[in-house]
Amino acid sequence: MGKFKIEVHDRLQEWVAEEKGYFKDEGLDYEFVMHKRDAALAPLLAAEAREITRGATEFLVEGQGSSVSCACQWAVDIAASSGHGKVWPKAYMVTPGAVFVRPESSVRKIEDLAGVEIAVGHRSGSHFSALERLEPLLGRERIQLTFKGRRDMRLADLLEAKVEAANIIGFQVYLAEQRGMRKILDTSFIVGFLVASETPAEELEKYFRALRRAQEDIDIDPTPYKHYYLNHLKEPLKHMADVRTFGPGERVIFEPYTRAMYERAVKWMNSWNLGAEIAAAEYERAAFAAE
Repeated sequence: MGKFKIEVHDRLQEWVAEEKGYFKDEGLDYEFVMHKRDAALAPLLAAEAREITRGATEFLVEGQGSSVSCACQWAVDIAASSGHGKVWPKAYMVTPGAVFVRPESSVRKIEDLAGVEIAVGHRSGSHFSALERLEPLLGRERIQLTFKGRRDMRLADLLEAKVEAANIIGFQVYLAEQRGMRKILDTSFIVGFLVASETPAEELEKYFRALRRAQEDIDIDPTPYKHYYLNHLKEPLKHMADVRTFGPGERVIFEPYTRAMYERAVKWMNSWNLGAEIAAAEYERAAFAAE
């Protein structure tokens, strides 16, 4: 096979593994893949679409050509269930998320979000997590969302007062807090690994062993590695960020992504008619299994 292609998520682990030589220690012949989704959004941005109705689910289903990529568990489950890669069943992640408003906003508690448009990414973690967290608190009929593209775009819109509220995810939560945005509701959620079906199991195991070592380093002290957050920020956000104050961000959990977790996610998606690509919710079909 060719190089092991790692689509780098907005986190520290891969950068730490590269800096420390953990991938090389495993004998992994790899390369990082970044910003592929930007090109897919370019036509919509050029057209100045009011809403951007393409997100993580569409990107995964359309294929990214990577050995391993990541997205919210819901998007990964849809992609894997419809034959576009496999869920890695031996690990998952938890990423921070929160609905924020500007400091001058009249929204001060969860109930105040009723009927307020919340900026999210279409069928991405911010979309799914907003619905799941708000549903038991507000009821479906009082949730209002608007699709505003990538996480950096939503944060920029919030900082510029172009949206009233936004579900910000990943390490950019720290930047929203740093810039004085008011947190209304935590929306942290599970992120899954999607692996290419044809990738040899031994190559995937090398990647995850290196990632485990990197996670241990971050758990001990993330301070030496926080500058890598800047690799995932564009201007003007990059200029605004003092990453020294940021937390550790997305954390890899080296425990199984179980059948129960998968089935719960699929059942919930189907209740909202959000998983149209899922023909039959069979964990065995979706999960990677070494031959």
